[in-house]
Amino acid sequence: MGVVYWGRSRSGRDVAVKVVHAQYAEDKVFRARFRHEIESVRKVSGAFTAPVVDADPEATRPWMATQYVPGSSLAERIRDHGALKGAELRRLALGLVEALEDIHRAGVVHRDLKPANVLMAEDGPRVIDFGISRAAENHQTLTETGQMIGTPPFMSPEQFTDARTVGPASDVFSLAALLVFSATGRGPFDADSPYLTAFRVVHEAPGLDGVPQPLRPVLERCLVKEAADRPGLDVLAKEFAEALPEPDPMDPDTTTLRPADLTRTVEETYGGADPATAAGLPKSRRRTRRGRRPLLVTVGTLGAVSLGLLGYLSFGPGFSDTSQETSSTAASGATRWSAVPEGWEAWQTTMFETARSGEVNPLAKAGEATSDATCRPYEDAVYCAGNTILPVRLDGRTGATVWRSALATSAEGTDSSGNNFALLGVRDDAMILQHDVFAADGTTRSSIVALDTETGDQLWTRDRGGASVDQLMAGDLVMTPDTSGRLVTARSPRTGTDRWTTQLPSGDYCLFTTAGSRLYAHCFPDDESKDAVLLELDKTDGTVRRRLSTPNGSGLLGTVDGRLAVAVGVDVGSGPARPEENTFDEIRLLDPDTGATTTTELTQSHKGSIRLAAGTVWITGANGQVTAVSPLTGRQLWQTRTSVEDSGRPTYDPTTRTLYLASISGRVAALDSRKGTLLWETGARADQLASGETTKSTVSLDGGAVVVNTPNGTVFSLDPAHPEG
Repeated sequence: MGVVYWGRSRSGRDVAVKVVHAQYAEDKVFRARFRHEIESVRKVSGAFTAPVVDADPEATRPWMATQYVPGSSLAERIRDHGALKGAELRRLALGLVEALEDIHRAGVVHRDLKPANVLMAEDGPRVIDFGISRAAENHQTLTETGQMIGTPPFMSPEQFTDARTVGPASDVFSLAALLVFSATGRGPFDADSPYLTAFRVVHEAPGLDGVPQPLRPVLERCLVKEAADRPGLDVLAKEFAEALPEPDPMDPDTTTLRPADLTRTVEETYGGADPATAAGLPKSRRRTRRGRRPLLVTVGTLGAVSLGLLGYLSFGPGFSDTSQETSSTAASGATRWSAVPEGWEAWQTTMFETARSGEVNPLAKAGEATSDATCRPYEDAVYCAGNTILPVRLDGRTGATVWRSALATSAEGTDSSGNNFALLGVRDDAMILQHDVFAADGTTRSSIVALDTETGDQLWTRDRGGASVDQLMAGDLVMTPDTSGRLVTARSPRTGTDRWTTQLPSGDYCLFTTAGSRLYAHCFPDDESKDAVLLELDKTDGTVRRRLSTPNGSGLLGTVDGRLAVAVGVDVGSGPARPEENTFDEIRLLDPDTGATTTTELTQSHKGSIRLAAGTVWITGANGQVTAVSPLTGRQLWQTRTSVEDSGRPTYDPTTRTLYLASISGRVAALDSRKGTLLWETGARADQLASGETTKSTVSLDGGAVVVNTPNGTVFSLDPAHPEG
């Protein structure tokens, strides 16, 4: 919601200054919530909270200055050094009880107690970020019917079921969930899917394996579903003191890390890049001077996060527990982003809308297509196709459906569900697709088809033979294998004219790809004990120019420092380690002319979708985490948590040096590619998720605009300078 800066008052007092992004400052509801946060924090002045120094919620860019707390967040402490025990756990538990007593005594319910909102100061924990709290006596709550507020893994059941009944007992539930996380490194309701997380909080018993006795039964009573059955804070203070006795100071096993030892420098946090400078505060209220660096400690999200339950179940914001990483750089708005194309306006549509010409209706209706819809921008249009979704052209400026192809079979025993259209690419005014027809007798007929981008008319078609060849669009060539899968003919996209034919290794599974200006066939034998071979093919005649060896279970990422970068998979067996979803722990750098190889060992194994660009490897994990790694040294450059779960390969914009990723629900995030700073996130856009096995959502660049499509057929275009516009 904004940026937090490390500032200093005239007297020399260090403060943390929250400055709201301009796009939210225009929102009256947001201003009301921000004003409410300030009022809530001012009511609380305990030893374990950070008091307000000054604020101006009515400024052009609303801001608030609080006491600066040196120290990392609890989330960072657990991530970097593991679970707490002994004196550290006792100090945290009793400190948080005292903090909540002060908060509740002031008539405030915090409602978002989580590891990112607890700072590990040297003299004890600090509870921060009252952006979504509410005065207990205030019946004019800002929470509307059908909405919830909080961070799901640490929310109470009543926050999901009836937000208007949330009281102090909700904070007790969140405290217990936070202490389970602190003692074990995982939450009591953790699940692979946010759907399951919400369900477990409301309906299932907490997972308390690993919680030490006698703390476990105390936390178990705090995590009961009925708020009235949870113990009060006065009772908890006594029980925590008994369950976590003061350790023997002479026992070396009780030595703990001091929070001061856990703070990180600018270089460690931001990879040495120059952070943005603060936006100027209004002169009439400027009582702090701007620091040169964004705040190094976690200060939580700025302002309130309010979302509907459906929005959360589509991977809603707040699920991330690293809110300090959502602070954006000041390189925002018009100073960072490229201009959108002339005549463009923000739009959203589906691949099922009525077309102006061609086939009026799609094969399937919205909600009936199984999955795997993909799109590619080309010139001033966006071209899309998918499983049971006929190819369409959308107007790239307005989103209107220009034409829909009549490319479908009428063969006996085949219905709409028997047609799959895979978009291979768009080149030379031709839309290239693979059309698979699944007959009732179990047979499949597959062909490569080219459509005219202007009219949707068929330009040419060729049978697609063996299934041992994949990634059939490589640069300006379309690959069509014969029935054996060994002979592959390269064709021109527009005319289908034969360019050349080459023979591939027998029995291998091959992928065509380009790296730099060169064309490669990466072929993998069935025998796992044999290496894969990387064939460089002459683009003019298809002859093999050189053969390079790579491990079986590797994937070609691209080029870096003049060499080929190959990710080597971990326990992936035979076949390629695809960039779309892979586990790998090393990168091989191959000289494309000599085959000389250098191995870069990574500091840890990574799993996710991989992208190599601008000399950096980016990995997007299923949990929304994005990691940047140097392919030359193996060193992790940065790591950022987002709410964009289960995304595909990130898209890199070299013009603005921005990294984009999208979830299957249509949630989009933009990150600064050099520092990992989360610039913004959007809400979910897809009305429903695709069923069955799905591809990932894709993000494409159309001039200065961003085009996103989800597997269920939703397509939209946004301006990155105004992502929610």
